[in-house]
Amino acid sequence: MPHPDTADAVSRYGPMVYRMAYAQTRSRHDADDIFQEVFLRYHRAAPAFETAEHEKAWLLKVTANCAKSLRASPWRRRTVPLEDVYAYTDPAESAVDGALAQLPGKYRAVVHLYYYEGYQTEEIARILGRSPSTVRAQLTRARQKLKELLKEEF
Repeated sequence: MPHPDTADAVSRYGPMVYRMAYAQTRSRHDADDIFQEVFLRYHRAAPAFETAEHEKAWLLKVTANCAKSLRASPWRRRTVPLEDVYAYTDPAESAVDGALAQLPGKYRAVVHLYYYEGYQTEEIARILGRSPSTVRAQLTRARQKLKELLKEEF
């Protein structure tokens, strides 16, 4: 039986953690693994948070770190990914999703936190352990790359 605080955190923040994990990995199976790892770490660490925002930022940072570790693992480099694609009914959504999948992970993380989770660059910098100027530069590069990729699509 999970700890009551963990169960509450999963119900409150589970969708956000899963979205971030999926945005980073582009795989439902990897996102599931990361989701489980994040909440296992939450349960084991039983951290005390000053605010709900602090708790949310901690979970996002752990999610980003787990995704980064997964991408860097030697085992991962020797595997061939299976097609695990969500089917969109809107062609524009499908094109954006395809373009996002082509971005490097460091760009997907900042794009996801900025556009999907609503964080500002300073907050993203704290969550990811980067400088605000690095986050701004990565957002700019990601937007340019997305623009190029989407021009090719349409």
